[in-house]
Amino acid sequence: MRFLHTSDWHLGRRFHREDLIDAQSKILDHLCATARTERIDALLVAGDIYDRAVPSLDAIRLFSRALPQLADLGIPTIMISGNHDSAHRLGVGARLLSKAGVHVRTDPAEVDAPVLLEDEQGPVAVYGVPYLEPAMARTELEAEAASHQAVLTSALDRIRADLATRPAGTRSVVLAHAFITSATGTDGATVSKSERDISVGGVAHASADVFDGIDYVALGHLHSPQRVTDRIHYSGSPLAYSFSETSHTKSFTLVDLPPTAVPTLTRISLPARLRLPLARLTGRLDDLLADPAHEHLTQAWLHVTLTDSARPYEAMARLKQRFRKTLHLEHKPTTIPAQATSRTYRERLRDRDDLDVARDFITVVSGQAPTKEEADLLNQAVEHSRIRSQEKETA
Repeated sequence: MRFLHTSDWHLGRRFHREDLIDAQSKILDHLCATARTERIDALLVAGDIYDRAVPSLDAIRLFSRALPQLADLGIPTIMISGNHDSAHRLGVGARLLSKAGVHVRTDPAEVDAPVLLEDEQGPVAVYGVPYLEPAMARTELEAEAASHQAVLTSALDRIRADLATRPAGTRSVVLAHAFITSATGTDGATVSKSERDISVGGVAHASADVFDGIDYVALGHLHSPQRVTDRIHYSGSPLAYSFSETSHTKSFTLVDLPPTAVPTLTRISLPARLRLPLARLTGRLDDLLADPAHEHLTQAWLHVTLTDSARPYEAMARLKQRFRKTLHLEHKPTTIPAQATSRTYRERLRDRDDLDVARDFITVVSGQAPTKEEADLLNQAVEHSRIRSQEKETA
């Protein structure tokens, strides 16, 4: 059986204030065209359909336009909610949509209710595991703890129990939206700056062994296409959503699932015409403005790093005279004056989660690192704040 695996559409997202609705619309058109060309049997969409729990009207209109396109493919589409989606909002009309072949899975209680498919080689059970916020899913799934590892383990235990009732030889596919690492550590877990932190108690990931016994796991959440194990893969996002993804080769993942062997995967790269025109430039301001080698970047969306020893006057305004689409500007001098050797507050916070920031605050104020009791209280406070925010988004 042949699947097309995609994820992380993030409909409605903007790129440094640049509107992406038109680019996303073209991506969805290309997705449907690819599904037809490759003669797939089912389409898998592994979460983060929208970029926000309360999506913009433009994003809703785009999704509404896409639904009939998906139904017209004449094959099942199975999609799940991600951590950016409101499960309740995305799940509106799910039973009605399923009659048109678009199966939207947003309820943790239904993780063991598969979409059943069949080809000449036998049956295939496709299970949708929506993003599981540990504190909110723990009770419903009767998990041992409020952690990503525990709630996913509970969900997969239910799936394996259902699979055991199916005819012998039934192949299994699971869609999930999570940060999954291999048994040896973080293999296949390349993160981007555009992914929202989902850490619980400082731990954002679960291990791949929770999916033991599943023939193929279609993952969403990480934006770079990558392998976790032979049977567990991320499709990545179809568009770059931060300059950290400039070098990514965006793609869809074609999955051929045989009766017994490891799935065969093919990355179908998106054509250049559908990619965002992203680029990075580094150098002295005067050099960047004068160098003819940069002429091809005058219309690109740029991340510029200036290396002048002193911050140039009106640097952004001057850059935009030549590079109209300069979207992000940093100043990192190659020679740093002695009085400017300390990092800025923004630099100290970069790539750090809320718990790390809170711990550092205690250290700076008190002159020593938090005690175990203080660290536990900080963790509880950060978790409470994050859960309250999640509850508001999904309300």
